Amino acid sequence: MHNGTGLFFWGFLVVYGIIMFAISPKAVTIGGFFKGTDKKGRAASSLMVTSSVFIAWIFAKSVYNCANMGYSYGIVGGIGYAVYWLCIPLTGFAIYRLRRRFAAKSMTDFLTSNYGVAAAFCFSAAILVRLFNEVWSNTSVIGGYYGESGSKPFVIAALLFTAITLGYSCWGGLRSSLITDVLQAGLFVVLLVFTLFWILPAHPMSAYLTSGSWKMDAGVDFVLGALLQCLSYGFHDAVLTDRGFICEEKKMLKCFTVAGLLGFLAITLFSLIGVDAMLSGLENVTDAAQAVAQGMGIAAFFLMAIMMVMCGGSTLDSTFSSLAKLTARDLPAILGKDPHEKARWIGIGFMAFFAVVGNLPMIMGTDILAATTISGTMIMGLGPIFLLHGAGPIKPTKIGFHLSFWIGMILGIVDTVSPDSLAFMNIGNGAYANFLGVNFWGAVLCWGSYAVCGVVASMAEKTEGRPAWKGRTDEEIAALDAERSAAGWEDIDPEGIESAN
Repeated sequence: MHNGTGLFFWGFLVVYGIIMFAISPKAVTIGGFFKGTDKKGRAASSLMVTSSVFIAWIFAKSVYNCANMGYSYGIVGGIGYAVYWLCIPLTGFAIYRLRRRFAAKSMTDFLTSNYGVAAAFCFSAAILVRLFNEVWSNTSVIGGYYGESGSKPFVIAALLFTAITLGYSCWGGLRSSLITDVLQAGLFVVLLVFTLFWILPAHPMSAYLTSGSWKMDAGVDFVLGALLQCLSYGFHDAVLTDRGFICEEKKMLKCFTVAGLLGFLAITLFSLIGVDAMLSGLENVTDAAQAVAQGMGIAAFFLMAIMMVMCGGSTLDSTFSSLAKLTARDLPAILGKDPHEKARWIGIGFMAFFAVVGNLPMIMGTDILAATTISGTMIMGLGPIFLLHGAGPIKPTKIGFHLSFWIGMILGIVDTVSPDSLAFMNIGNGAYANFLGVNFWGAVLCWGSYAVCGVVASMAEKTEGRPAWKGRTDEEIAALDAERSAAGWEDIDPEGIESAN
């Protein structure tokens, strides 16, 4: 990177930081910091929630990965990676049901009440691993636009980007994340459209749409594996699930549905940049989006860097706000504790800690795609826990939770450490035969074990004459809806109301 060009790139990063600080609220209430409410205690608007879910899930590493999948498998790979966004509406529906039927206030609150403290801690540990991955996997992508992996410019850019995001996140927590996400989402859409109009005319549109082959060993195994992971993937993402509890249920479900469909479309479209690299015959490509942009000149490369910073920033500030909530509110609540006013400082402390520790893999160098596929395999057991809870004759049981959770976790760990040992599970002979096989047979074991335990427990309760249902009745839900409708469906959080003192 020439000195003049380098100054331009570094200057943009500084300007980006100034803008983010300028639009972030300088002071928020406890409710605003952890739940995203305004100073009057009102819940986030539909625009805020939809924009935040949409852009927070367009991670820098997601854009990186979908372009590379498009490069490797054509449109098949792009659609396969976009499939993950379909889990957003599914997760929204599950949270909608848990809130209305079972009065869940958060994921950990729900687990503590129904499966015990140990289950809530196991889930929280998985969430922490996920949030840890989000730090380094996004900062690594940003650093890649400033230098080679491990180089001084690479590390400095990644750390500067982290410091900027940490700074405004400490000021406003979730409220800052929601406000900046609206701007970041809007800019991303504009830049994506502009980029596609710039790049795609290089080949006929029919070439993009017919690229790749819909065969098991040509990427379809990845598509099927991603569909299986959708059944559980959204539940271990605190960035997503936290937003499932910050506004009224029906509004939340609409926001999640719209954001998921928009995300699916955006990722599929962005993958066409990787398809372009494949059609152009580029070889030895490790970052398809970067390679295409570099081939079109410094202006295109700079545009791609801006898009990555927008994507990475939106995800990283959401990661920090979720870390604060998990460590300062959710974990203490599992033990029946409430740090009260100290919660904000506890959350800020953990933000700063993860900003440092979470960047260590970035400095050492790690496979970015692994941050997605491995964690998705490990948590395959969460699907039945949240989707089958209280369904039909299936009674929630602690043993059912732990069997489902740990079968998925153990299979995921073994598959990471020694994938050859699970080769007997392979389906097909493509590059993702093991990925598909482990997730398919693992899902059978997880869902089967949870359901069997639940049915056996339900039958035992019927024999003893005890009712198995512990959720709200239809009459109670109707009464709650009527009460909220009379109040204008407006959520007012006491913690979000600005104090006069």
